[in-house]
Amino acid sequence: MTTLDRADLYSAQAHPLDSAVWSSLAGPHARFAEHRAGVRRYPPDMSPFAGFAPVPDGSSDLDEIRHNDENWADLATLAGRGGVVALSRPERTISRLPADWHVALRLPGLQMIGTEALVSEPDSEAVVLGAHDVPEMLDLVRRTKPGPFLPRTREMGRYLGIRRGGALVAMAGERLHPPGWIEVSAVCTDPAFRGQGLAARLIRAVVHGIRAADAAPFLHVSAANTPALNLYESLGFVVRQRTEFFFLRFAG
Repeated sequence: MTTLDRADLYSAQAHPLDSAVWSSLAGPHARFAEHRAGVRRYPPDMSPFAGFAPVPDGSSDLDEIRHNDENWADLATLAGRGGVVALSRPERTISRLPADWHVALRLPGLQMIGTEALVSEPDSEAVVLGAHDVPEMLDLVRRTKPGPFLPRTREMGRYLGIRRGGALVAMAGERLHPPGWIEVSAVCTDPAFRGQGLAARLIRAVVHGIRAADAAPFLHVSAANTPALNLYESLGFVVRQRTEFFFLRFAG
């Protein structure tokens, strides 16, 4: 696994990818934000992700955020009793959470960015997916499990798909949008059509659109998903930092 030293490209303070969800919802995706003071979240039918405003020293440590009871109270208000929200943070250990918050799922992950080696090009077979394609998109996600994808996720960016025999068999698209960056997401292929290079083709096509928008590509991947990690590295992505995804339920 190729790891890029953060000091090579970024300062250690307040980079938009260190708090990618907050940076998106306070920036290009502000129109989607449900917010209270230092907390923003996507509508629950669009994405489970929420973000806290970075603490003054630029840290994203949840143990530091834990001490801000007002932020957690605001997040609880946005989530509602029994609601689940997802937080993506640079890798840390949470010693404890505020009362009434419980970890439903904790998933180690990697945040990757595209390098100059990443080739981007349009694909003549890829089609832009619209609102009428959502049922098929949801069905493909249900069968392949690339990560959270909800009825309105498509509105977060541009999604491309490849069809065979009229059926949607592969897709990839854009999700988080911190200033200057756009996330490649929902990369998935029907099991019957794997091994044909469809995912790689769609990633290159999505990245072509990202660069055309004067943004840089990044993505998140489960640290345990070795095949996906190998694919992304072969295309020209490198690891920027380790991260963790926390799906938290508010018991209320």
